[in-house]
Amino acid sequence: MHTVHKTCNLCEAMCGLLIQVDDGRVERIRADPDDPLSRGAICPKAIGLREIQEDPDRLRHPLRRTASGFEPIGWEEALRESARRLAEIQKRDGNDAVGAYLGNPGAHNFGIVMYLTGFYAALDTRSRFAASSLDQNPKHASSILLYGNFLSIPVPDLDRTDFLLVLGANPVVSNGSLMTAPGFRRRIRALHQRGGRLVVIDPRRSETAALADEHLFIEPGRDPLLLAALAHVILEEKLGRETHLEPFVDARPDLTRALRPFSPESIAPDLGIEAGTVRRLARQFARAPSAACYGRVGTCQAAYGTLNSWLIDVLNLLTGNLDDEGGILFPKPAADLAGLAERRGATGSLETRRTRVRQAPTFNGEQPTACLAEEILEPGEGQIRGMVTIAGNPCLSGPNGAALDRAFASLEFFVAIDFYLNETTRHADIILPPTWSLEHDNHEILFHGFAVRNTAKYSPVVIEPGSDQRHDWQILSDLALRVAAEKQGNALRRRALRMARRLVPNPRRALDWTLRLGPYGDGFRPWRRGLRLADLEASPSGIDLGPLTPRLAEMLKTAGRRIDLAPPIILAELERLGRDRGLPSRSGGELLLIGRRDVRSNNSWFHNIPLSTKGRNRCTLQMHPADAAARDLANQDSARIRSRVGEVTATVELTHDLREGVVSLPHGWGHRGEGLRMKLATEHAGVSCNDLVDEAVLEPVVGNAVMNGVPVRVRRAEPSARGDGIR
Repeated sequence: MHTVHKTCNLCEAMCGLLIQVDDGRVERIRADPDDPLSRGAICPKAIGLREIQEDPDRLRHPLRRTASGFEPIGWEEALRESARRLAEIQKRDGNDAVGAYLGNPGAHNFGIVMYLTGFYAALDTRSRFAASSLDQNPKHASSILLYGNFLSIPVPDLDRTDFLLVLGANPVVSNGSLMTAPGFRRRIRALHQRGGRLVVIDPRRSETAALADEHLFIEPGRDPLLLAALAHVILEEKLGRETHLEPFVDARPDLTRALRPFSPESIAPDLGIEAGTVRRLARQFARAPSAACYGRVGTCQAAYGTLNSWLIDVLNLLTGNLDDEGGILFPKPAADLAGLAERRGATGSLETRRTRVRQAPTFNGEQPTACLAEEILEPGEGQIRGMVTIAGNPCLSGPNGAALDRAFASLEFFVAIDFYLNETTRHADIILPPTWSLEHDNHEILFHGFAVRNTAKYSPVVIEPGSDQRHDWQILSDLALRVAAEKQGNALRRRALRMARRLVPNPRRALDWTLRLGPYGDGFRPWRRGLRLADLEASPSGIDLGPLTPRLAEMLKTAGRRIDLAPPIILAELERLGRDRGLPSRSGGELLLIGRRDVRSNNSWFHNIPLSTKGRNRCTLQMHPADAAARDLANQDSARIRSRVGEVTATVELTHDLREGVVSLPHGWGHRGEGLRMKLATEHAGVSCNDLVDEAVLEPVVGNAVMNGVPVRVRRAEPSARGDGIR
């Protein structure tokens, strides 16, 4: 028996693990107390690493669809056929006729992150989609506007702040998102022990709100009104302390004028929070020795996602808490992905290009996932006829799952890089299953860049994969080379590509190069001592690189290296907010639907293991007793929830932890469809809240899906209806 130091990559927390292995099998998983970031933190999901490793439904070899169902196929034939069919579609209908979708797990996989660019280059398609347009692109857009790089996202200095203001986030369950903070509950205890305060603004009294010194209910969609009012008070009462930021800031008078209509008194009737409470909160935040405002999914998956994200950082800026200890600071990761993006001239852009069918905005080279179904189903030049999905299940995680299901069923050819036969991959012609997390090494290159402390860690292989298994990066690089060769169509080019395949560096070498180019590396100068992969391997629990420090001057990549406090995009959004006051609003008995997370669950792909399915039913419709009584519903009744695009049936769970007028379904459930090979998931199917999300409603700056605050009607289900059905 031996012990392997591993980083859990199931969410953004990066908890350090000690995994005991005996004869090729995981015997025990426990927290690593010596990990400098997580310091012994762990959540139940860590056990899922072993359960997925041993899941009999997990695919380990390629499959091909036949008239009688899926059958095994060899790797060589699977890759050759996939490349040939994709290239045929592109040669006939143009490169954009093949689309690609990247799911959330790709962000946690160093191999995918590093090899995805080459794969996209081989496809050379503008029909690219990703889970980021479902939950986080507004934050990236805000960072482009403020700092000039979509990956430059300052995070709360959580371990030193005196006042933490949280909107639309539940980090007790998520351990932070775009704020990697394992052991968040323990960090809040430390905040309270040093006399600090936690204030949470949320339509639900979440697990995080339960720890707060103050929780204020807010109606979904109204966050920008509150944020604008807080900034208004700080400017009006001259509470700002941003002296150290003055050399970097422009257009403050323009911002003051733009915020003038949003006094707490003028917006109180629409906000639903008393003006005096808003003024008190602004003063407390501004006068705290240090403070950090943090917002996440609830503020991004909204009609004003980009404005919300921008106002959050501006609130920190106006109070002098941007780039200051205890406020919000830019991490300094060892493998600096933001720096690499700058070297490549890929710092992100707010594009003017629009989608083919709806003319919706695109962002950073990607189209909104909310537009994916129509781009497949709508005939005409540029129609998507072939697809590649990478670690994604858009039929369950995207808006209007029924439309996406029809779209994927209509494709001419579809190849999925995935190890489950799920709601989306059941439509695939070929499935290419990669190894699982325990079977490959890793470095969390994205999430070290959002961590509340600077650390670095290499995560080695725990279980050696079978000889006939392939890693994600191997599948991506091989498929990319084959597609390129098929499109070039000459023997000489194919021979050159065969040689190139042998020269493609593996992730270990790529990681070593990235570390050497990073802020702690030697820059490939032999006379300097710098951080290398060998150093991480010699410190299996990880290396502590210290607390976050001010570095705004080096992070600013905007024109003139200055922050524009009144960019035209934001001024236009503030004008729109002044007109509609943060829609959606209820009408005719409608309620507003929001999502929620569970600590044992992880998006749409984690439900085929005992960890997520045992015990109580977690896929319930949470509802305030007053709203239920008005609809003649009681606890554990079955209710039908209907929106413009769909209807589902779920079991009612009454709770006073919701604001009246708001209901909640968890994200990621709803496992159904002929041909799934996910026994436990289908036995505990639940319903998909995304079947109710209207794909026609988009955030206008980047086209992010509006997945919170969905207007729905709720009524008692027929006696025969089960509490886990759809339509």
